[in-house]
Amino acid sequence: MSRHTVQKIIGWVLVLTALGLGVFAWQKYGRERANAEPRFRTTKAEKGRIASKVTATGTLSARVTVQVGSQVSGRIAELFVDFNSPVTKGMVLAKIDPRMLQAALRKARAAVAQASASVAKAKANNEQAVRAFERAKNLKAQGLMGQADYDLAETAVNATKADIAVAQAQLEAASASANEADVNLGFTTIISPIDGIVLSRAIDVGQTVAASLQSPTLFTIAKDLRSIQVDTFVAEADVGKLTKGMEATFTVDAYPGIRFRGTIREVRNAAQTVQNVVTYDAVLDVQNDELKLKPGMTANVTFVWAEKNDVLKIPNAALRFRPPPEALSPPGSGSGRRRGPSAGGSASAAPSAFDPSDPTRRTVWVLRDGAPHPVRVEVGVTDGTSTEVVSGRLEPGDEVITEYVAPADGAPAAATGSARLPGTGGGGGGRGGRMF
Repeated sequence: MSRHTVQKIIGWVLVLTALGLGVFAWQKYGRERANAEPRFRTTKAEKGRIASKVTATGTLSARVTVQVGSQVSGRIAELFVDFNSPVTKGMVLAKIDPRMLQAALRKARAAVAQASASVAKAKANNEQAVRAFERAKNLKAQGLMGQADYDLAETAVNATKADIAVAQAQLEAASASANEADVNLGFTTIISPIDGIVLSRAIDVGQTVAASLQSPTLFTIAKDLRSIQVDTFVAEADVGKLTKGMEATFTVDAYPGIRFRGTIREVRNAAQTVQNVVTYDAVLDVQNDELKLKPGMTANVTFVWAEKNDVLKIPNAALRFRPPPEALSPPGSGSGRRRGPSAGGSASAAPSAFDPSDPTRRTVWVLRDGAPHPVRVEVGVTDGTSTEVVSGRLEPGDEVITEYVAPADGAPAAATGSARLPGTGGGGGGRGGRMF
């Protein structure tokens, strides 16, 4: 290899080395500068739909559910229906063995006959006492009977009248017992009180029903499953947003891809407190023509209480954001010169994002020319993620700041979340992304 060639190669190596060092220095300088500059995460303000919702869980049930029981004890002799059997009003559902109650009825009727005989006997004794008293009056008038015998004859008449009254009372008691035995015998036939469908059956043939202390439930009948209701448990903070006639949608786990619709029939005033959480029952009327919904299902209900279309909206994170002081000053400048539009003041004097005197007036920060600028806006409805902007110097496409990313090592770290809403807890400082 000639000397000229070697010198040429060495020259190219030196050139490439210099270029590499230059690229390395440029990249390092660029990274350090980028790391030293405050960085922000932004989202564009845009127009769209805002729907304010209330969510709750509920339980499906038939609008009318009747528990059919038994007023008499006995062994189940026959069953005529089963689960899901359609029934009509007056239809026989089951029969209890009537033999014991038939015997009780015969015994009661015999007591009625005995009491009737006692009444007849008391009346006959009274007639005899009346005739004896008439004879006593004639004899006394003729002076042939003493006063004592006359008094005994009169007393006998009164005593037989009392015996008649006692016998008649006993007859009424026996008749009532016979009527009770007859009614109890009728209770051995269990009939349906409504038209509907059998939801549950708690007995089998041969099982003994004991109704001595309380009436046992034998069947549960739903009146009509084509018209059902949902009892929802709405938190006390949201119950004021619901009104009668408001529409709602819900899903059930059995059909996750289908949204069913209902209408609020009433919001009941009776509160339910579970573990110090107060809820109220908002009852929905639901048409179930296809019979897909079944009693007992759990419903995830959504009430839309406010809805607006084609409005300017921003993420809620932008309403909570407030830049820390170092985000408003260039690196190394302390708290003197601001990056924002209001130079000359302290960097820690950034306007609050929330005005307690007017909750609808808020401050959001917009990234313009690489610097954060505060903008006062009036907010409207929210869906929990985005909020409507009613008025303010904010246009669709503006970059609203949602998060401040602290510079890397050697640069100031992000401050704690100073823009938290009143009543919320504070957060700790630290490096990396933070939501304000």
